[in-house]
Amino acid sequence: MNGQDIGMLLQQAGLVVLKLGGPPLLAALAAGVVMSLIQAVTQIHEQTVAFVPKLVAVVVVLMLLGPTIRSTLDDFTLHLFDRLVEVGSQ
Repeated sequence: MNGQDIGMLLQQAGLVVLKLGGPPLLAALAAGVVMSLIQAVTQIHEQTVAFVPKLVAVVVVLMLLGPTIRSTLDDFTLHLFDRLVEVGSQ
Protein backbone atom coordinates (compact mmCIF):
# COMPACT_ATOMS: atom_id res chain seq x y z
CA MET A 1 0.00 0.00 0.00
CA ASN A 2 1.58 3.21 -1.12
CA GLY A 3 0.88 6.81 -0.21
CA GLN A 4 -1.64 7.24 -3.02
CA ASP A 5 -3.76 4.35 -1.70
CA ILE A 6 -3.70 5.78 1.80
CA GLY A 7 -4.66 9.19 0.49
CA MET A 8 -7.57 7.68 -1.44
CA LEU A 9 -8.80 5.81 1.66
CA LEU A 10 -8.56 8.97 3.75
CA GLN A 11 -10.51 10.90 1.12
CA GLN A 12 -13.20 8.21 1.07
CA ALA A 13 -13.32 8.23 4.88
CA GLY A 14 -13.84 11.99 4.83
CA LEU A 15 -16.69 11.65 2.36
CA VAL A 16 -18.30 8.95 4.51
CA VAL A 17 -18.06 11.21 7.55
CA LEU A 18 -19.77 14.01 5.60
CA LYS A 19 -22.49 11.66 4.34
CA LEU A 20 -23.18 10.29 7.81
CA GLY A 21 -22.85 13.45 9.85
CA GLY A 22 -24.12 16.07 7.44
CA PRO A 23 -27.87 15.47 7.47
CA PRO A 24 -28.28 15.41 11.27
CA LEU A 25 -26.12 18.51 11.61
CA LEU A 26 -28.08 20.34 8.93
CA ALA A 27 -31.35 19.38 10.63
CA ALA A 28 -30.06 20.69 13.96
CA LEU A 29 -28.88 23.88 12.26
CA ALA A 30 -32.23 24.46 10.57
CA ALA A 31 -34.17 23.77 13.78
CA GLY A 32 -31.84 26.07 15.69
CA VAL A 33 -32.30 28.92 13.23
CA VAL A 34 -36.08 28.56 13.26
CA MET A 35 -36.17 28.43 17.05
CA SER A 36 -33.85 31.43 17.31
CA LEU A 37 -36.19 33.43 15.08
CA ILE A 38 -39.19 32.35 17.15
CA GLN A 39 -37.37 33.27 20.36
CA ALA A 40 -36.38 36.64 18.95
CA VAL A 41 -39.95 37.41 17.91
CA THR A 42 -41.57 36.24 21.14
CA GLN A 43 -38.69 37.37 23.40
CA ILE A 44 -38.68 34.02 25.21
CA HIS A 45 -35.06 33.21 25.96
CA GLU A 46 -35.12 29.79 27.57
CA GLN A 47 -32.39 27.24 26.80
CA THR A 48 -34.67 24.23 26.74
CA VAL A 49 -37.02 25.83 24.22
CA ALA A 50 -34.22 25.75 21.65
CA PHE A 51 -32.79 22.39 22.69
CA VAL A 52 -35.87 20.17 22.43
CA PRO A 53 -36.73 20.97 18.76
CA LYS A 54 -33.10 20.41 17.76
CA LEU A 55 -33.10 17.06 19.51
CA VAL A 56 -36.37 16.06 17.86
CA ALA A 57 -35.11 17.13 14.42
CA VAL A 58 -31.91 15.11 14.79
CA VAL A 59 -33.79 12.03 16.02
CA VAL A 60 -36.26 12.24 13.13
CA VAL A 61 -33.47 12.55 10.56
CA LEU A 62 -31.59 9.63 12.10
CA MET A 63 -34.73 7.50 12.06
CA LEU A 64 -35.46 8.35 8.43
CA LEU A 65 -31.90 7.94 7.20
CA GLY A 66 -30.89 5.08 9.50
CA PRO A 67 -30.92 2.36 6.83
CA THR A 68 -29.00 4.57 4.40
CA ILE A 69 -26.44 5.46 7.04
CA ARG A 70 -25.99 1.81 7.95
CA SER A 71 -25.56 0.69 4.34
CA THR A 72 -23.05 3.46 3.66
CA LEU A 73 -21.04 2.51 6.72
CA ASP A 74 -21.24 -1.21 5.86
CA ASP A 75 -20.06 -0.59 2.30
CA PHE A 76 -17.12 1.52 3.43
CA THR A 77 -16.14 -0.97 6.13
CA LEU A 78 -16.23 -3.89 3.68
CA HIS A 79 -14.20 -1.88 1.16
CA LEU A 80 -11.65 -1.02 3.83
CA PHE A 81 -11.35 -4.64 4.98
CA ASP A 82 -10.98 -5.80 1.36
CA ARG A 83 -8.12 -3.36 0.90
CA LEU A 84 -6.49 -4.60 4.11
CA VAL A 85 -6.74 -8.22 2.91
CA GLU A 86 -5.16 -7.20 -0.41
CA VAL A 87 -2.28 -5.55 1.41
CA GLY A 88 -1.84 -8.53 3.72
CA SER A 89 -1.72 -11.00 0.85
CA GLN A 90 1.08 -9.18 -0.98
